[in-house]
Amino acid sequence: MTQLCYFQRPQLKRAHSRLNLRSTAVSPSSLPPTTGGAQKSILLFSPSKVNLFLRILRKREDGFHNLASLFHVIDFGDTLEVSAFRGAAKDSLSCNVKDVPIDGSNLVNKAFQLFRKHTGLDTSFQAHLQKSVPAGAGLGGGSGNAATALWAANELTGRPASNADLLKWSGEIGSDISIFFSEGAAYCTGRGEIVESVAPPLPLGTPLLLVKPSMGLLTSAIFKAFDLSLASTADPRALMSRLCSSGMRQDVCINDLERPAFINLPELAELKERLTHESDGSFSAVFMSGSGSTIVCFGSHQVPAFLSEPQYSDVLVQPARLMAREAGCWYNAGE
Repeated sequence: MTQLCYFQRPQLKRAHSRLNLRSTAVSPSSLPPTTGGAQKSILLFSPSKVNLFLRILRKREDGFHNLASLFHVIDFGDTLEVSAFRGAAKDSLSCNVKDVPIDGSNLVNKAFQLFRKHTGLDTSFQAHLQKSVPAGAGLGGGSGNAATALWAANELTGRPASNADLLKWSGEIGSDISIFFSEGAAYCTGRGEIVESVAPPLPLGTPLLLVKPSMGLLTSAIFKAFDLSLASTADPRALMSRLCSSGMRQDVCINDLERPAFINLPELAELKERLTHESDGSFSAVFMSGSGSTIVCFGSHQVPAFLSEPQYSDVLVQPARLMAREAGCWYNAGE
C-alpha cells in the first residue's frame, strides 16, 4: 500500500464542537467484497475557502471575468471517502444530502473522469460525500470536493500525477478548484485558474465566524448584476501588501461582488451591516466571501447577540479557522 502523508496543524481549542476527522487509508481486507476488485480506500477531509479580497478586473471575450483574489483555505469542510477499482464499468457517488446531484454533473464525478483522461488509467472510483458546507455559500465547497477527489484518485493509483499536474488539470472543470492545490493561501488571477501559492499572510488558526442565511446565491445571477464601472479601483497587489503588513482590516477586504449580491438579496446587506456594528468590536473585518451568501466575521468566534432573534433562526453560524497543508500532504481538519 502506498504510504500516505497528511499535515496535522497544531491542535487548537474551539469555541464550538466541530467535526473530528483524520485522513486515513483503509486496507483492502477491511473493504466489503465487490466485483470490481477494490484495491484500497481513503477517507479525506474536503476543505472550503474564503476570499480575503476579490477584485473583478474586466470581462473576457469568452464571457468569464478576469479577477484578482487572495484565497485562504479554512477548516470548515466536508468528508470524502473514495475506493478504487480495477476495470469496473463506471464510477459511483453517494451523498448524505438528497438535493446534491450524484450523476455526471457533480464535480466529484467530473474529477474522476478528468483524472482518467489525463492518466490513461482504467481505474474507476466509488465515493461517498458527507456534506456540511452548504451550496450557494461562496465557500467553494464543491470545488474543494473536486480537488479532494483528484487528490484521492492520485493517491489510490500510486501517484502518477504531480501536484502541479493536478493543479493544471483542475482548471478544465472549474475556476476555484486549483486553489486547493496551493498550500493553503493563493493569489489567483485569470478566471481563478492561475494560482500563485503564497505564504500564509495571517497567522494559521486565526478564528473566523461564518454567518450564512438560508437563501443561497447563484454565481451567474451575481455576475449578471455586476457593473464594472462601480467596482473598486484598488490595486490587488497593494491590497495583499497591506494585508501582510497591517493584518486584516475593513479597508483591505474588498469584494467587488458584494454590491450585486446585495441587489439580489437585500437581507444580506442588512445582515452584514448588523454584524459590522452590533458585534461589540469583536471582529477586525466583516465581508462577504466569493459570490455569497456567506458573511465572514474575521478575528473571533464570538456570536453577536442579535443572531438569537427569531428572524435569524435558520441562519448557519459556523466557527472556522485559517488552515494550511505541507507540500505532499493533504489538508487535515484536526481536532
